[in-house]
Amino acid sequence: MVDFDKAEQQYTAENIELLSELEGVRKRPGMYIGSTNTMGLHHLVWEIVDNGVDEAVNGFGNKITVIIRKDGSVSVEDEGRGIPVDWHEKAKMPAVQLIFSTLHSGGKFNSKVYSTSAGLHGVGATVTNALSEWIDITICRQGKIYHIRFENGGRLAVPLEVIGTTNKHGTTVRFKPDATIFSTTEFKWDTIYNHLREESFLLNGVHLILKDERNGLSHEFYCENGLREYVSALTENKEAIGEIISAQGEWKQIQMETAFCWCSKDYNETLLSYANSVRTHDGGTHESGFRAGITKAVNDWAIQNGVIKETQKLDGSDIREGLTAIITVKIPEAALEYEGQTKGKLGSPEAYSAVSNFIYDQLVHYLAEHKPFAMDLIHKCTAAREAREAARKAKEAARGVKKINKVDAVISDKLASASSKDYKNNELFIVEGDSAGGSAKTGRDRAHQAILPLRGKPLNTDSVTMEKMLQNVEFSTIIQTIGAGVGSNFDINDSKYGKIIIMTDADTDGAHIQILLLTFFYNYMKPLITNGMVYIACPPLYGVFKKNDKSKIVYAWDDASLEEAKKKVGAGYSISRYKGLGEMNADQLANTTMNKKTRKLLQVHITDPLVVEKRISVLMGKDASQRRDWIEENLTFNEVDNFMNEVDK
Repeated sequence: MVDFDKAEQQYTAENIELLSELEGVRKRPGMYIGSTNTMGLHHLVWEIVDNGVDEAVNGFGNKITVIIRKDGSVSVEDEGRGIPVDWHEKAKMPAVQLIFSTLHSGGKFNSKVYSTSAGLHGVGATVTNALSEWIDITICRQGKIYHIRFENGGRLAVPLEVIGTTNKHGTTVRFKPDATIFSTTEFKWDTIYNHLREESFLLNGVHLILKDERNGLSHEFYCENGLREYVSALTENKEAIGEIISAQGEWKQIQMETAFCWCSKDYNETLLSYANSVRTHDGGTHESGFRAGITKAVNDWAIQNGVIKETQKLDGSDIREGLTAIITVKIPEAALEYEGQTKGKLGSPEAYSAVSNFIYDQLVHYLAEHKPFAMDLIHKCTAAREAREAARKAKEAARGVKKINKVDAVISDKLASASSKDYKNNELFIVEGDSAGGSAKTGRDRAHQAILPLRGKPLNTDSVTMEKMLQNVEFSTIIQTIGAGVGSNFDINDSKYGKIIIMTDADTDGAHIQILLLTFFYNYMKPLITNGMVYIACPPLYGVFKKNDKSKIVYAWDDASLEEAKKKVGAGYSISRYKGLGEMNADQLANTTMNKKTRKLLQVHITDPLVVEKRISVLMGKDASQRRDWIEENLTFNEVDNFMNEVDK
């Protein structure tokens, strides 16, 4: 029985911690930047870049420069008005000091200062300061150059001072992330490059410059017709139906812009949304409004023109098959509502009606003016519906008739099924080779883990037709095993597994198989990836043990953990290097790679659809000249050797 008197005496005011705002950020950084891995690290850059973007969007300056410095810091320079430096009477400090040291401070709350902005919560600059080893802010404003510096997680090191005169205007923020907070502090050229490229599509007429002092790389981004160029880049190697449709509009101070097109041999929907220039990865009200407007417009036009009957309305998923679209909205601060500090989802209810009505009006008018295109689009949509209906009927028939066909026989020969019917908690391991498959079958959790060994290297599905892909035994087996259809017939709700885990050897062949399988899932079962259901297993690279005694083995997944394993085992250690899954026995494979409590998995995400489209089309497509050009532009022989060595560690 609980002794409440004693417990109450032990739980007093002394147990209540009062953290300063910056200490709170450092204590729980994930609340503000999502994570402390490389994604969170780069989020610090985005917070500062967003401030420059907000200035440019509101008409102040047309250039933003990001420089990756040799000392591990990053600087972001804009040509805006410059952060205010005058005394803030209520806070009893200069305005710039307030902005960088106090949560929920800034000019983004005032519609007279910013008509629209990405910085809804007023915490971005403060968070970057709190999570940095040091941060320098230089401001050019009203003919003077001002400087202020913070160190050691946001403590004021150099108070605001005037260090010169100038005829320029703008703000430069340079910071070095705190290595005690982040798992890595190495800024990636590709990550920042892709983010700025994406921003350039949204900022017509703004120059975005990226420089890297570490290797001399530099690039300037500039767009005049941003969203059209964005859609064009996403669909570069696809066969479009008609032209790219684009439009701009405004409703109750909500500004909207869109560009979209349909591609004939694409079974996926790619819809990218933005609110005040911030990518809303998790969608929101503007995405919902876009989908509703598209669906109503196509159905209304088709019914009014006698192409389909009122009772034959097309489903939204059939209409959006093969659609690539960008929708961006700019919402005044008073109506702007994100879900979470990382701004992943828009919650503003007004955006739904605004976007829905805007898209409906624009598309209905366009279809009326382009009847041949409209007919081609309706035919594509009805074909998608017929294929979906045929797949549904076939599925229902299969449930009612126990019939083993040729493909089923192949499956029963290879697949070790999971016994549980709790599909969401079941896992399918796609394993390289029969030897590893045998160990995996022996060491698995039979209730929830199924094993499907691959007998050879799968096809490259980006360079063959769908018919050719379906004839491939490996892919037909995977399709039947997952049980949710393929391409336009894929229905994620019918998946027999909540996780699809690719488990291959830690060598170049294994990496190639991973890429081939991911290309297949991207092309034909994309919802598995977008819903976070595809994973890469991480078998250990090393096992460290005492010589002549393998009973107590310490595993290592990289060179850093190998050194730790050596210290843990002590003098007289031996090292096993696992180049293949088959080199581990069933118990070892189960404990290190399959056991939910001890394994490591990499979840596959699409963080930048443009990069994914380009990489797949260039590196996996039929055009060898494009692939050769990319390799010559991006790699040297030394880099290739280093890459191969990294893969082989």
